[in-house]
Amino acid sequence: MGLYIETHIRADLDDLWARTQDPALHQRWDLRFTEIDHLPRADGEPQRFRYAVRVLPFLTVSGTGVAAGEKERPDGTRTSALRFVSPHPLSLLAEGSGYWRYVPEGQGVRFLTGYDYRPRWGAFGALADRLVFRPLMGWATAWSFDRLRLWLERGITPERALVNWLAELAVRALVLTVCLTGLGLESLVHVFGALGATVAYLCPLLLVVATSLALLKAPLACTPAARRCLRAPLTQVCAPRLLHTLEKHG
Repeated sequence: MGLYIETHIRADLDDLWARTQDPALHQRWDLRFTEIDHLPRADGEPQRFRYAVRVLPFLTVSGTGVAAGEKERPDGTRTSALRFVSPHPLSLLAEGSGYWRYVPEGQGVRFLTGYDYRPRWGAFGALADRLVFRPLMGWATAWSFDRLRLWLERGITPERALVNWLAELAVRALVLTVCLTGLGLESLVHVFGALGATVAYLCPLLLVVATSLALLKAPLACTPAARRCLRAPLTQVCAPRLLHTLEKHG
């Protein structure tokens, strides 16, 4: 089962293309990569690249790939496709392929991706991928797409967006901690004196409301969120022909 992510970005098509095709810009917003570098290539050959992902402070997993793009298409859309492989024994992703589509629409661009990969480590790897890694990759892709949208639409840099997300996550965690432990409720009841009994009666309801808000409230407009992206196509989507041209170069 392949992964599909789609968002709508109110931005210029050329700006979106630049921030997704330039490795220095791409690695800033895409949570899935720590480093992306183009490798030397001969004339007429697809662009080869090297990527790296810092899994832990002391562990970096790397791989290589080949990519090609169609910047000028008769229908006004653009397409980018890639194939990649990671020989690193600790990388769950052995090899894979995917594409990006850029579809001008209304006041912006419909930006979508579809990709799939083959996990390693046999039956254990397949189970770990299905239960943990594939859902995590889908979330990371969607979160990154929304991070890119904030950069293009609102001028919020990827670095600032990450800080916003961590800060909001910390606030939600703090509210949950207070609600679940009842921290400070006894002293709060004493503060209200004669109204203490009424406050004590309302506290459970207030805790439920606060817990619900911490878990379910929509993220702030300045915070990236995976939930803002589509996770399945509204209509049937096929991989671009460009992807098949990379098979002999993979």
